[in-house]
Amino acid sequence: MTTDRATARALLRTVLRNQRRRTIVGGLLVTSHQVCEALVPLAIGLTIDLAVSTGDPTSMIIAVIGVLGLFAVLAFSAAYGYRTVDTAAYTEAHRLRSDAVHGVLADPARAADRRTGELLSIATSDAVATARVNNNAAVLFAAAAGMIVAIVVLLRVDLVLGLALVIVVPLLLWGVDRLSPWLERRLHAQQQTGGLAAATAAELVAGLRPLRGFGGVGEAIRRYGFASRASLDATRAAATASAVVTGSGLLATGLIMAGTSIAAVMMALAGRITVGELVTVVAMVSFLADPVRTVASCIAGLAAARASAARLAPLLGEPGSAAAAEAATGPLILDGVGEGPVRELGLTVRPGTLTGIAYADPAAATALLGVITGESVPTKGSVTWAGHPAASLPAAELRRNLLAEPHATELLGGSLGEALRTDERPADPAIRTAALAAAGADDVIISLSHGSGDDDPDRMILLDQAANLSGGQRQRVALARALAAGRPVLVLHDPLTAVDAVTEEQVSGRLRDARARITPGAATVVLTTSPALLARCDQVAWLPADGPARVADHDQLLADPGYAAVVLR
Repeated sequence: MTTDRATARALLRTVLRNQRRRTIVGGLLVTSHQVCEALVPLAIGLTIDLAVSTGDPTSMIIAVIGVLGLFAVLAFSAAYGYRTVDTAAYTEAHRLRSDAVHGVLADPARAADRRTGELLSIATSDAVATARVNNNAAVLFAAAAGMIVAIVVLLRVDLVLGLALVIVVPLLLWGVDRLSPWLERRLHAQQQTGGLAAATAAELVAGLRPLRGFGGVGEAIRRYGFASRASLDATRAAATASAVVTGSGLLATGLIMAGTSIAAVMMALAGRITVGELVTVVAMVSFLADPVRTVASCIAGLAAARASAARLAPLLGEPGSAAAAEAATGPLILDGVGEGPVRELGLTVRPGTLTGIAYADPAAATALLGVITGESVPTKGSVTWAGHPAASLPAAELRRNLLAEPHATELLGGSLGEALRTDERPADPAIRTAALAAAGADDVIISLSHGSGDDDPDRMILLDQAANLSGGQRQRVALARALAAGRPVLVLHDPLTAVDAVTEEQVSGRLRDARARITPGAATVVLTTSPALLARCDQVAWLPADGPARVADHDQLLADPGYAAVVLR
């Protein structure tokens, strides 16, 4: 728990630092608004005293103009001040959402203990609550400034009255602040149970068809009801805590207002203060209710920000490292790797080479893919990049240099151009064209352009999950996407299983040249049993069903009956 709090505080400091300019400027404007509001009772009281003592119409007009000017400054400061601090909060919320999504996509282990709906809740509501620490900090400072001005004015009217408020108001705020840890715990529980309820709902909606198939709808409803009830209970507890914090502030403020007003009336009747000063005191004490409510609200907001930051911080990406950058240009070495069906694999993948990995058991390919990409650590042996253990490299930076195109094809986006995009900016048109040609996707362009001659991928419409393409076409577009990404290391898992033999032969012949042209010096690893691909590899690692792995070239391995039986078909 202590570590979580330290991490949350560090994240909140980063959020404040990132938006310090907007927070400071907006905070000063909001402070100006609060100070002007605090001066309004004083200005009205002085105007009344002026009217009573002089009766001069000119003086009264000047005083009224002064009050109106005060309101003008007050309104301007509020409009632009709150807009600025809100902009800071929303801008930082956007950054936090983006960083959370990037962190999870770059390193799935970050979200290993989180469900989909909970991740959605953290990346949205928790990101907003965390980012609003800018807003809460600025408004809290402004409210404190307003209270200080009000107390100074009251000290000027009557020293005893002012000193009483100097003592009572800080005690009130201290008492409200003592409730914040309790409120923070309740809010954390509310956010966590709400995320779990959302996760349960998302999973049940995604699996609705099979649930109906085996008659599990009733049990699904029961489980969701349990999760929703837990969320409801936590929400009620958090609402109760928030109400206690706010209500305590309001009750204490009301008592202070009543007591101060009674004392001021008695002083006015005794001739100790003037009528204008009486109006100033009553109006000022009434004003004090607003900053006290604001302080209580900001305390609750800061508690929510801390609770949300503790949930959000583990998902955020890490900065890169020099080791990761060096690894991108160094060899990938598997030394005596053993993982699942893979036994004693020794393999060096050098930049600019095409390496094939053939397997008798598909589970061996899956296990080895996880080891190469750093998603798992081998039970035996080691995996290093340029002498650095793969496990020591930041996952986010590692994935900037390595792309593993899985066997299951997923195309995202509403156009072919969007489906080919892997970075913030689309690839150069010449690179996209070369990648599509190398992947043998000419027929995809023809079918999507409907023979119009327009070969701009950004104007070629894809239906949901590229439903208007065949399985072979989707697989070739995925291969083109991987080539266009231009990563220093590209790992392909059975990239041509859904195409015919002629296309397989053509694409296999283009793969090496396409990689050399798009990403000079890049390494390519292909996990496959395709003879067309394996014949063009510089080296091939053979993973038999039993026994140690063997590394040679394709022609040499054909002498192995097990390899020949798997590859020659």
